[in-house]
Amino acid sequence: MKNSARAIAAAAWIATLAAGCASISRSPVDVAAIDAAVADPARPDADRSRDADRKPAACVAFAGVKRGDVVVELLPGRGYYSRILSAVVGPAGQVHALVLARPPGSSDGPEPGAAVRAIAADPHYANLSVETFRLANPELPQHVDVVWTSQNYHDLHGIAGADLVAFDKAVFAALKPGGVFLVLDHSAESGSGARDVKTRHRIDPALVREEALAAGFTLDAESDVLANPADSHLTGSVDPAVRGHTDQFVFRFRRPG
Repeated sequence: MKNSARAIAAAAWIATLAAGCASISRSPVDVAAIDAAVADPARPDADRSRDADRKPAACVAFAGVKRGDVVVELLPGRGYYSRILSAVVGPAGQVHALVLARPPGSSDGPEPGAAVRAIAADPHYANLSVETFRLANPELPQHVDVVWTSQNYHDLHGIAGADLVAFDKAVFAALKPGGVFLVLDHSAESGSGARDVKTRHRIDPALVREEALAAGFTLDAESDVLANPADSHLTGSVDPAVRGHTDQFVFRFRRPG
């Protein structure tokens, strides 16, 4: 009986360990490569000045981005993470920065993705390409390792007629089995849903979870590296009083497989 009990306990321990290891990453993260990407002197001072607040090394490591990966970066903004992701995946990898296309018939305003296109034109970031997509009928690169979106999932909710479950299903289809969907954004009040996406540039983490799970993802892990319990969630994320110090959630969703 004692031997049987030990065998059962050992089997349970092995199963628990295996499950834990499987949820950590697709493969070991190269911390040195991530640190080198963040320390790359090619990054502008304006980006470096935000590193203490944005904690890019911790976020990229949490996502499990590694050498040779193919990454889709949704709404790259001015390219803060585009440069880092490009350096992490290296020459054997690829980063597809996806910007929203202008609505049909519209030519007003700046060219979408102008800032990140300028980065992609630099030979230092030869593995970075810029492409456009439409929320209603997204055509995403296929068989990718990671889809990454930081501080902008809420912006998709601000588009008229947005169906984020349908969009998340397109993200799901773009990923390899076992691939990661990393969503990082400013937290809104619990229970607020998408109420604050336009006014405060925040979103309720529960809504993001609900939509991703409805699209078929599993929630692999969440990180509190950017959490700030002192944030009331009542101020806009770009307000100077809280900019750089908002309470942010980081979810690592995974396509089963």
